[in-house]
Amino acid sequence: MTEPLPVAVPRKGRPLEAVLERLADVGGTDRLEELADSVSNTLRYEKAVTKGSLEAERGPYHRLADYSDPSDPNNPEFTLLRDDRDGKPRRIVFDSATVSIDGVDLMLVGREEPFRALRTHEFALGFDSADLVLEEVVGIRPTGLGRLADINERIDPMDTDVRVVTGLGDTVYHTLMGRPSELPAGTDLDREFLTEYEGPICISPRYERLVTAVLGTDVLADVEFVYPDPDAPEEATIADTGLGVYLTVSGSTARDHGLVLGEHLFPSETVVMRNAAEDHPALESALRLFDGIGSDSKITV
Repeated sequence: MTEPLPVAVPRKGRPLEAVLERLADVGGTDRLEELADSVSNTLRYEKAVTKGSLEAERGPYHRLADYSDPSDPNNPEFTLLRDDRDGKPRRIVFDSATVSIDGVDLMLVGREEPFRALRTHEFALGFDSADLVLEEVVGIRPTGLGRLADINERIDPMDTDVRVVTGLGDTVYHTLMGRPSELPAGTDLDREFLTEYEGPICISPRYERLVTAVLGTDVLADVEFVYPDPDAPEEATIADTGLGVYLTVSGSTARDHGLVLGEHLFPSETVVMRNAAEDHPALESALRLFDGIGSDSKITV
């Protein structure tokens, strides 16, 4: 009997929820729906406990024992990690679960950085945020990029064997935004506007390489990156700066700060990835489960 295909997934957050929801949609079984709901609800509760917005009645080890039952292979397992918040509190996160979809057995294994786990050849298949791929390996060029389908062409094959297969469609966008006073009448807030712009753009420091790759060095020739006040909402600092790039869903908070939304520069989306140098008897069948599901155009691997 073939061992399940190990699949690297995030330990927590929106990307993990996107993976579980997609597996439930593809598999169409009550068990997969229950798995997605139970893991997501557990981790949302644990996040609230870690952030201090909820107080748990029992300690983390008791809660961990309640969540994980290794004697039942149908149950997900969780584990404890130290969170990076002040005080380094213990945080309960996803560890593993085995699922079967259309005869394909997958062992979902939680990793802090699934993309890096694929880079080191621990896995042949995994899921992670497209952001991390851009931050880690996408080459910086004079011209920018704006689609998931552009990523693989920017990856140096000497640097990694990992390629993006498709997106899961859980899309929020890195969006250009600014004060109306920064825009001449009749001007759109887009990449073309930035080619003539000289001055500061407010971005999160962790996204400096991502924004550089997305916009390209030509556009940024006369631009200075500035960073938000850590004690203030990012939209407030962008409003003070005049222009910025920030993740948006609806854009309502940006508008509350007097900002107008411009071009969606790049989708921040959970992506399916494969390491082209690794194989498994179930790999191609697993990839077919996700064929064509993304919101972007088909990606060449």
